[in-house]
Amino acid sequence: MSRRFGLSVCCATLLVAAAMSACSPDGPPGDEPIRIGSVLGEGDLDGFVRADGAYTPTFPEDHGAHPDFRSEWWYFTGNLDDADGRRFGFQYTLFRFAVAPEDDERASAWSTRQLWMGHLALTDVEGDRFFRAERFSRGGDIGLAGASARPFRVWLEDWEMASLGSPFFPLGLSAAADDFGLELAVVDDRGPVLQGDGGYSRKGPGEGNASHYYSYTRLQADGHISFDGRRVRVTGEAWLDREWSTSALGEDVRGWDWFALQLDDASEVMYYRLRRADGSTDPLSAGTVTSAALPPRPLGGDAVIKPLRYWTSPETGIRYPVAWRLAAPSESLDLEINALLDGQEMATAVRYWEGAVAVTGVRGGRRVTGRGYLEMTGYDAPSTP
Repeated sequence: MSRRFGLSVCCATLLVAAAMSACSPDGPPGDEPIRIGSVLGEGDLDGFVRADGAYTPTFPEDHGAHPDFRSEWWYFTGNLDDADGRRFGFQYTLFRFAVAPEDDERASAWSTRQLWMGHLALTDVEGDRFFRAERFSRGGDIGLAGASARPFRVWLEDWEMASLGSPFFPLGLSAAADDFGLELAVVDDRGPVLQGDGGYSRKGPGEGNASHYYSYTRLQADGHISFDGRRVRVTGEAWLDREWSTSALGEDVRGWDWFALQLDDASEVMYYRLRRADGSTDPLSAGTVTSAALPPRPLGGDAVIKPLRYWTSPETGIRYPVAWRLAAPSESLDLEINALLDGQEMATAVRYWEGAVAVTGVRGGRRVTGRGYLEMTGYDAPSTP
């Protein structure tokens, strides 16, 4: 069965939409590579729940799934070090996508309206290597994939994110591919950051063109990674983004550039640029500055972002900006962001770039350094500037 999908609220939506094309609603997932087709019309979204600004996230319930929304994800990224200071980056994401807004009665035990995708990546900075893996599965009574809030658990076959305590943290993250994997425990001492307006994040001009969005911006991570037949003890910091939505982006938006930065002054910067077809920045681009000492503050209006250096993928021919300048005078913020490894492209069902970065610059009149993650979607060959 073939289906056509287009841009949605973020990269994760694109990836899970691709999974739909790989799976028949009445049988096991397929194995063929997928390409995104045309943009869905609004009529295709009828019957799904839309993000509403009157909604206030509640915990631990909202750590679990929201099956009446079209898509959602549990998105971990982070920077790790071994005992000798060797640096690694990781991405581990589970995505859920609803095929239809209502359940249909089918006799098959495979019947479900929920499809799942997992992405796993490891960046070995010193070794100049990037590992990536993906898998698909489906929800339903067969139990291959799913999510629960009490106790918290999200899984896709043997890839799992689950609470090690009550009701949420500490969390255990475990996933393994043929040649690499991770087993981490992450803890938080700050609580969630509600992105946008109390967790309501506008992404487009139309009614319901939004998501419910919260983050944990500085998690402490401890555990092991594996590669080359070795199991290595690592510690570091991670970031969790949780988002669920239904509606698509505005018609003129072709992609986005998302930054999650942890600075050494104990502050964090999240910013996403919605990129129009002509390469300009959409006015609904937004972000947040957080710290342990002050309430979160919006980063948007005066933020300016500029690519500084590009890299062309030898695998796909896509040209990505892998160094950036991000400035916001209202925050006395001026940062340079550089990829730790240029080749951190997720050449999976949908092509995108996601990788570990280093940060230098100024915030509040003080020199700062930092670490983080950068995601870039919607780039083609040749790329938009």
